[in-house]
Amino acid sequence: MRVHRPLPIDHKIKVGYNEFLVSKTDEHGNILYVNDTFLKISGYEEIDVLGTPHSIVRHPDMPACIFYLMWQRLKKGENIQALVKNLARSGEYYWVSTDFEIRYEGNQKTYLAFRRGVSKDAIETIEPLYQQLLKIEKKHGIQASLVYLESFLQENQMTFNEYMNSILKPKKLIAIIFNTLKNRFRHSA
Repeated sequence: MRVHRPLPIDHKIKVGYNEFLVSKTDEHGNILYVNDTFLKISGYEEIDVLGTPHSIVRHPDMPACIFYLMWQRLKKGENIQALVKNLARSGEYYWVSTDFEIRYEGNQKTYLAFRRGVSKDAIETIEPLYQQLLKIEKKHGIQASLVYLESFLQENQMTFNEYMNSILKPKKLIAIIFNTLKNRFRHSA
């Protein structure tokens, strides 16, 4: 299936703290479900995204090593949280915190992704790291960027999840709302 890849433009879509984007994919990353907020923010219609690779919203400013790391963890059955810059159908971008949950439906593994808006501080913290990783990838490949990321995390004495949690941890009320939303989707999606 051919996926429409818009040209990125430098215009940010603001995702509010009370807006939660949800999607479900199969083991290969093909979209099985999206909620209305996902559609509103991304600018796609449901018919456009169902069955397509989730990379339809991948922004070229995102280092491939972050997605590699996410997929490696998910394949091992481990949850992961990451700050992600996504690409809307319009070419605009939006930043979200993505938290995954692995589900088993019969003998099929699926992944639920819950996204929420993030603070300006979180974005300003992660952008230099992502820019460096992307620069390394373009010159030396994904393995070199993974080595750099591992060194960065060791220097900060944190795992990737600990680092993400340190810049993304939702505040009290938002954490309650986010966890309530996740619980609701656990039983319905």
